[in-house]
Amino acid sequence: KYDLLLAALLIFVVSRGSYRGYAAAAQARSVLENELAAIRAAGTWKGERVIKSKQGAHIHVDGSRGDILNFCANNYLGLSSHPEVVQAGVDALKMYGAGLSSVRFICGTQDIHKDLEQKLAKFHEREDCILYASCFDANAGLFEVLLGPDDAVLSDELNHASIIDGIRLCRAKRFRYKHMDLNDLEDKLKEAESSRLRLVVTDGVFSMDGDIAPLQGICDLAEKYGAMVFIDECHATGFLGARGRGTDELLGVMDRVQIVNSTLGKALGGAAGGYTVGPKPLIELLRQRSRPYLFSNSLPPPVVGSATRAVELLLASNEIAQSMAAKTMRFRNAMTQAGFTISGAAHPICPVMLGDAQLASLMADDMLNFGVYVIGFSYPVVPKGKARIRVQISAAHTDQDIDHCVDAFIQTGRKHGVIS
Repeated sequence: KYDLLLAALLIFVVSRGSYRGYAAAAQARSVLENELAAIRAAGTWKGERVIKSKQGAHIHVDGSRGDILNFCANNYLGLSSHPEVVQAGVDALKMYGAGLSSVRFICGTQDIHKDLEQKLAKFHEREDCILYASCFDANAGLFEVLLGPDDAVLSDELNHASIIDGIRLCRAKRFRYKHMDLNDLEDKLKEAESSRLRLVVTDGVFSMDGDIAPLQGICDLAEKYGAMVFIDECHATGFLGARGRGTDELLGVMDRVQIVNSTLGKALGGAAGGYTVGPKPLIELLRQRSRPYLFSNSLPPPVVGSATRAVELLLASNEIAQSMAAKTMRFRNAMTQAGFTISGAAHPICPVMLGDAQLASLMADDMLNFGVYVIGFSYPVVPKGKARIRVQISAAHTDQDIDHCVDAFIQTGRKHGVIS
């Protein structure tokens, strides 16, 4: 009898606990489904189209017939499918394996990692370089190591989300200045004058609008008030400036910007990975204390091999980078003449401003019917009321590709009443 009673009691307790667990899971599911329904209703749902080919100017998309022109990749130099870049990845895979199964300081550092870091430091004309799994990690790992409670960080209000998250991790005093507003930056620098270290932080190119930070003015103010300058160069490395070194080269301030973060996941092969270049003592300190570096697996050898070859190609010639300007202006000029509003200036990020989230999504879907792959951007990726289709020009696009894209926009824009 006693055993039966005990068994019954246990069944009751377990079943009651299971019921409560089931009820909690059901409640959570309901909350999540309501959130998803609200996103769909707002027209900001972000679907994922499936590509069935290599990344490039021409791709195959699941559900579409034939070649589709891709105008929304960060493949600025067309190196994602470059034969030499691909072969370098294959060679590294065969020689060094699929991965390291380790972080860098344990047994995750190979000679190819050090070689790539040296080449990136040379490319940017800085003392040293440290690799990360992504530039998001590079931004997450920098600020809490460099800045403490006696320091100050001054950040453009439209900086990338990874910069914002990285700054949140540090204990420095935080100042946010109006977008590219040098007067407001100066006011904030005056407020921060009592701080030990002051770091001005900006994207070199702002990815949603394609506008370029006023680095000359920023450097002037930084030097006036004894501050350092940091730039995120993800949308500039490889193709801005005479040799593709980035916005600091474009604007003539390479020797005035102390720290640069950038990515291997866009122009430099498009695979994955990020890095910081700057003063050697800073890089050495990051190796000792940067949490994303210390607690993340090393970059896989195929990624390192591909990125190294991409950097080597750019160190050897600036021909690919120089081809970008004419193609960018061909698209921008034709779209403006057609009546579209294009944000930014002279950058291959060409946002077609539409304002309405649902309109941006519908137009992007219709563009696919014309054989052009673009994506609508809406809140929370961009501010409410600032929805757009972000077009990105690649060195792999031909003039005919660009003209086809413009024609598709004109037909789609007329259908939706965006242009007459």
